[in-house]
Parts: sequence; structure tokens; C-alpha cells
Amino acid sequence: MADERQDQDAEQLRALGYTSNFDRTMSLWENFSLGFTYLSPVVGVYSVFATALRAAGPPMFWNYLLVGLGQLLVCLVFGEVVSQYPIAGGLYPWSLRLVGRRWAWLAGWVYAWALFTTVAAVAVGGAPFLAQLLGVELSNSVCIWIAVAMIAVTTALNLSGTRLLARVAMFGFLCELVGAIVVGGYLLIAARHQPLSILVSTGSFGSGVSYLPAFFASAVAAMFCYYGFEACGDVAEETPNASRAIPKAMRMTIYVGGGAATFVCLALLLASPDLASAIAGKDKDPVATTLKAAFGETGFRLVLGVVMVSFLSCLLSLQAAASRLLFAYARDHMIFASGWLSQLSPRTRVPANALLVTGVLPALIASIGHWLQDAVNTIISFAAIGIYVAFQMVVLGAVSARARGWRPGGPFQLGRWGWPVNLLALGYGTSAVVNMVWPRSPAEPWYVNYGMLFTTAVVFAAGLLYLALGRPHRDAAAPSA
Repeated sequence: MADERQDQDAEQLRALGYTSNFDRTMSLWENFSLGFTYLSPVVGVYSVFATALRAAGPPMFWNYLLVGLGQLLVCLVFGEVVSQYPIAGGLYPWSLRLVGRRWAWLAGWVYAWALFTTVAAVAVGGAPFLAQLLGVELSNSVCIWIAVAMIAVTTALNLSGTRLLARVAMFGFLCELVGAIVVGGYLLIAARHQPLSILVSTGSFGSGVSYLPAFFASAVAAMFCYYGFEACGDVAEETPNASRAIPKAMRMTIYVGGGAATFVCLALLLASPDLASAIAGKDKDPVATTLKAAFGETGFRLVLGVVMVSFLSCLLSLQAAASRLLFAYARDHMIFASGWLSQLSPRTRVPANALLVTGVLPALIASIGHWLQDAVNTIISFAAIGIYVAFQMVVLGAVSARARGWRPGGPFQLGRWGWPVNLLALGYGTSAVVNMVWPRSPAEPWYVNYGMLFTTAVVFAAGLLYLALGRPHRDAAAPSA
């Protein structure tokens, strides 16, 4: 039965113009675990909780539900596309078949740099948690070296093959989910300090319409927690029965990952011993304050151990997604050094050279922080906005394809809901991008106020220049549109 399934998967891929030498052994649950650990609710909530709380107070909690619904719409669009085109690399090959070569190349370019900067951002963000775990104060340079070391470790793990990637992703998922349930449950049951009414108390931020600017500002934090489901499709050629399994894994990522993020956020809010200090910014790390008050120093260290597992598994999944994207580009001769980047290791059957690039480039981005900390923070600000922009290029591509007569042909279809879901996803995603780039701190330096807008413009300009001068789309080997 398994051999028959493999033959059917291989035949489907041949019909799309490819043969694959990947190790197709990643189960539905392992594929879902990859998306979950990339989304990583613990990493997302712990990293931006203080920022969201300072921006809008406790009602920022509702953003986790609203953003989750918006991203579910995007996820449903992606599910229809990947069901028909279960090809490694995700956003790039989807855009190639929905629109065409130039559009696909630019969407992949934006997504690739978003992934590189996200790897750097997660590694740099994980270093302070390791310092807290060890109970030491570390200089900025030492934190940068720790970030580079984390990237090196996950690169080595990824090079070991699909089976190890799947197992580590599953282990990370179990640790993170159990940690979220146990920690969140204990905070709500035994360490609660705040009433539920804080979730609708806007306090000094205003009320009614006047509160909306603060609420929208805090929504950016929730947006950091709701991507990663697309990574399930990046490894489509390593997942049996991908047309059916991956749309399901994507939806599971939103349901379980989003639910865990919402639960953890609620628990931290209700268990905060001094909410006023956290909102005012006097308490710079309200997550640590809450966890120490609830679990003591030893328990806090145990929680940080789970957090570090979450950071490492998140990095692992991000690099896997980025490497498959580079491989997909190279297989179609759409990028320089295509012959080198499209090679699979004969032993582990993973794109080893592409994986090395996804380790080296983020390490170089993080290393800029040795000398120019503000510069690396500006570059890293592209991490989330780049992914949202790339997402919307796929959604817009799906709308365009529908308008030209495309009818999804995979097992997962939205049917008569296709048009409404596509248009709502496009509307949500466009408003999310505008909200993320909107300047909100006129007193801050330009690279803080316009960092996302600036880095997005630079990436697009560089991509268009490459497209105009190198014309990679001329040599593309795959069918498009």
C-alpha cells in the first residue's frame, strides 16, 4: 500500500513537470509539527508580550483571535493551491503556476529574504533567554555569538536528513504544547492575580474609537505569531499523499498553534502580579516577572528550558522551509549557482548546499549586530512584513487566476466559498501589511519609525534590479501560469 501511494505521488509530480529524489517519509503529524514549531506560539508570545501590553493594555488579547481568523482565510487559500500543486518550495512554485515567472520569482525573492531575516531574528531573540536560563548577564557581542551558534546547530541537524528533521519537529511540538498547557494551566489555576474584566478595560489608552489606534498597534504582536503554516507546503515532496495531507496540516497549525498562543497570552495576563508596571513599561520583562512569581527561580529555569527547545525547533523549521525554497528556485534554473543549489545529498537526500546558504546568510545578518546593533534591528524588522507581503502575492495571484478561469483541481477545494474566502483573505492581508508598516513613533529615529517600509522597499528594489539585469525567468525550466 505504501509503495502504491509512493507511485501515485511520483506520478502526480511528473504530471506537474518534476521528478523528485526527496525522502518522502514525513507523516501528516510530522508535517504539522514542522508548521507548528515554525509558528512556535511560545516563541511568538514570549518575544512580543511586553511590546503588545505597552501598546494597548490587556485588551490586546483579542488580537490573537482576530488575527487568527484572518490568517485562517489565507491558510484556506493556500490549502486549495497546494492541494493542486504539491511541490517543494511552497510560495514560489504556487505563484509560478497561478500567475507566471516574473511574479513567482519576485514572490519567492521576498519570501526568501523574509525567511533569512526571520532565522536571524529568532536566533538573536533566543540568546537573552539562554542567558536567563544560565543566570548570567551577557554582553551584546556574546549574545550575537550565541545566536550564530544556535544557527550552526540547527543547520547541522537539518543536514542530517528528513527523518531527523521530522523527529526533532515532533519533539519540539510535544515539548512546546505540553509546556504551554502545563504552564498556562498552572498560571490560571494556582497563580491568578487579575480578573477577567481586564480583557475589556482600556484604561488610559482611551475608549471607543479613540482606543482603536492603540489596539491596531498591538495587533502587530499577534501577527508575529500566525505564520508558519505555509512551511507544511515547503516540504510537499517529503510528505506522502501531500495533496490531502498538507491542507489538513496547515489548518491544524492554525487551530492548535493559534489556540496555544491565545491560551498562553491569556494565562500571562491573568497571572501578572503587577500589571500596571508592565503596561507603563517600568517592568521591562513582565513574562519573566510573572513566571518567577508563580514558579520560583527553579521552576522559572525549567520553563526557560522548554522555551529554548522552542527556539531551536523554530529555527530548524525555518531553515528547512528556506532551503526547500532555494532548491525549488535552483531546480527551475531561476537563480545563480542553480546547479550547485539544486543538488541533493546522496546520503541524506536533502538540499545540503541550499541548507548551508540558509545557515550562512542569517549568521551574517545576525553578526552585523557586533558593530551596528541598530542596523541589524532594522534589517530584522523585515522578517514579519516580508512574509506577509509574500503571502499576499500568492493570495492576489489566486484571485487573478480565478478571474482568468482557474478552477482548483486538487482534493481540497473551497467550492462556492472560493471567491468570498479569496477576497476576504486579500482584504485582511492588505490591511495587515498597512498596519505593520504604519509609522507610529514620530519621536523615534527614522529607522525605527520607517524600518519595515524601508527594508521592504530595499528588498523589492533589489529583486526588481536582479529581475531586470539577470532576467532569470528566461531560463526557467518549469511550466508557468
